[in-house]
Amino acid sequence: MKIICIGRNYAKHAKELNNPLPTEPVFFFKPDTALLPKKMPFFIPNFSNEINYETEIVVRIDRLGKNIEERFAHKYYSEISLGIDFTARDIQNDCKEKGLPWEKAKAFDGSAPVGHEFIPINTFKNINEIEFQLLINGEQRQVGNSADMIFSIDQIIAYISQFVTLKIGDLIFTGTPEGVGKVNINDHLEGFLNNKKVLDLKIK
Repeated sequence: MKIICIGRNYAKHAKELNNPLPTEPVFFFKPDTALLPKKMPFFIPNFSNEINYETEIVVRIDRLGKNIEERFAHKYYSEISLGIDFTARDIQNDCKEKGLPWEKAKAFDGSAPVGHEFIPINTFKNINEIEFQLLINGEQRQVGNSADMIFSIDQIIAYISQFVTLKIGDLIFTGTPEGVGKVNINDHLEGFLNNKKVLDLKIK
């Protein structure tokens, strides 16, 4: 399986990081070692002084597909959850300044924890109007809605599949809204999809 992440898919998040709005989906990969075993805490790595959280809706692919038309994209997934795209922001900024790839800021071990539960999409009234939020130590830090995505889930799937074959079990992180920030040791992260808690994570 592979983890495909979409960048700059919420206008306000792009603005808060001083990034231009994309005209087509921007995507990058994380290896399967970026997944965090269930019930395991996230350990802040010693190579970064600024690990940022980015809360995202995660789609799990359940059908093999290539060159998928947008009108058929909904047939390739049936469940969603939340995930955290942990980012070593200090390393990423340094790489950007030098014009270098920044995979090491995104793809490190444990950098893609996913919720303990995936929810069937048929339980939502509209896949394009799903609200989600992140609490840290009980305080709301991020609120997003799939309605605010620049590119919808189906558009993302259609676009990616032009370049990369999607396989059963692949995960797509669909982008984060504004409000990203630094995590600290002993923080407690809780993620909610339409008020249902699907992610619970402690920082060590």
